[in-house]
Amino acid sequence: MSKYQVYPEYKDSGIEWFGKVPYEWNSSRLKFEVSINMGQSPSSDDCNQDGYGLPFLQGNAEFGVQHPIPKQYCQVPRKLATEGDLLFSVRAPVGALNFSDQKYGIGRGLCAITNYCDLTVSFLWWLIPVVRAELDSVSTGSTFEAVSAEQVENVVFFKPSLSEQTQIANFLDHETAKIDTLIDKQQQLIKLLKEKRQAVISHAVTKGLNPNAPMKDSGVEWLGEVPEHWQVGAIKQFSKIESGHTPDKKKEEYWIDCDIPWVSLNDSKALKIVDYIKDTKYKVNELGIQNSSARILPANAVIFTRDASIGLSAITTRPMAVSQHIIAWLCYEDQLKPEFLLLIFYAMQEEFERYTFGATIKTIGMDDVKSLRAAIPSLEEQTTIIDKAFNIMAAMDAAISKAESLVALFQERRTALISAAVTGKIDVRNFKAGDTHVA
Repeated sequence: MSKYQVYPEYKDSGIEWFGKVPYEWNSSRLKFEVSINMGQSPSSDDCNQDGYGLPFLQGNAEFGVQHPIPKQYCQVPRKLATEGDLLFSVRAPVGALNFSDQKYGIGRGLCAITNYCDLTVSFLWWLIPVVRAELDSVSTGSTFEAVSAEQVENVVFFKPSLSEQTQIANFLDHETAKIDTLIDKQQQLIKLLKEKRQAVISHAVTKGLNPNAPMKDSGVEWLGEVPEHWQVGAIKQFSKIESGHTPDKKKEEYWIDCDIPWVSLNDSKALKIVDYIKDTKYKVNELGIQNSSARILPANAVIFTRDASIGLSAITTRPMAVSQHIIAWLCYEDQLKPEFLLLIFYAMQEEFERYTFGATIKTIGMDDVKSLRAAIPSLEEQTTIIDKAFNIMAAMDAAISKAESLVALFQERRTALISAAVTGKIDVRNFKAGDTHVA
C-alpha cells in the first residue's frame, strides 16, 4: 500500500479491528443509514419451480457474481426485495452479497438493505465484506452460522462524505477489475495445465512412448487403440484385490494406543494431492485388526476409494489397513508395477464418472471393480513410462503450484486494497481511472 497517499489527519476509531480512521469520517451504525428487511420463509405449498409467482431466493445458494439466479418461485412471498436493494446473506456464509436486479421474494437466509440516505449502495457493496469480520465474531448457530436483524443493524462503521464514498467505490471497481483479470488469467493457466497433465497421463498408459508402435483395437472404450504388443485384460489379472473393514467403533479398546495406519475416507483430501501416502488421519491397534475383517496390508499397495469420490488413489509407503470404503490392489511383481497401476487409475477418472453417473451417492460396486480393464506393457516398458510420466507430472505440478500461489497472492492484495480503501487507510479522493497509482 506504500504507493498510495494517506489522509493528512487520523483519529482513533475506538474499535480494535478498524484502527485509526480519517479525522473527518463519522461513526455510524447500519440501522441509522438504511432499512433492513429480514427475509421470511413462505409455506412450502406456495413455492414451485414452474415459474408461477415471483422469483424466490431462500439464501445465498442462488447468488451469482452480482445478481441472483433464481431456481424457484413463490406465489405468496412473505417478504420482498425490490430492484436496487442489496441482498445480504445472514446465514453461512454470513456476509455474501448480491444486487437485486428485480423484485424477489426472500427467505430466512437473506435480508434486503434498502432506503439509502447518506450511504451509497456502491460504497456499502465494498464495505460489508470488511465489516463482515465483526459479524463473524457474533455469528451463532450449531448447524450453521447466522446473524440476527439486531446484529446486522448494529454493525459499526465509519462513514466518509457521499462524494468520497462514490470515489472509493469507483476506485475499487477499477482496481479490483485489474486484479480480477490477473486472477482469471492464472486460473485459466491452472485449468490448461491440469488438462495437459491429465492428457499426458492418459496417453502414457494407453499409447505408450513410441509413436511408431503398431496399434490394435483394445475393445475397451476408454483405452481405444493400444500398442499391439500390450496385454489387454482385467486389472485383477495383474494384481490381487483386497477390501477393508472398520473395527467396531463402540469398542474403545480397539481405538486406544493405536499405531497401525488405517486408510479411510477421512484421508480423501490427502489422496487428491499425493502419489504416495505416508500417514493416515486415524489409526487402529492390533486388537482392532484381530477382531475385524480388516488386515494389515504390505507397503506398495495401490489404494483406491470406492465411495464418495471414486478412484482417489495413492501407493502406501508402509504396512497399512484400510476401511471398507477403500480397495487395495497388491500388484504381482512379475507383471505390474504399483506406479503404473497408479497412472492407470489417474487416467480413468472419466471412466469412474461413467460408473456413477446420476447416482445420488457415489459408489462403485465390487463387480464393477473386478471388471476394470487396462492395457499392460512389459515391466521394462512400464519403468520407462513411469519415469517419463512422473517427471512431466512433477514439472506440471510445480507450474500449477506457482500459478496457485500467484492467485492466492493476488487475492490477498485484493482483500487488503478493499480494506484499506473503505477504512480510510489510503486516500483515493484524487483517483482517476488510468492512473497507475493515487498521487
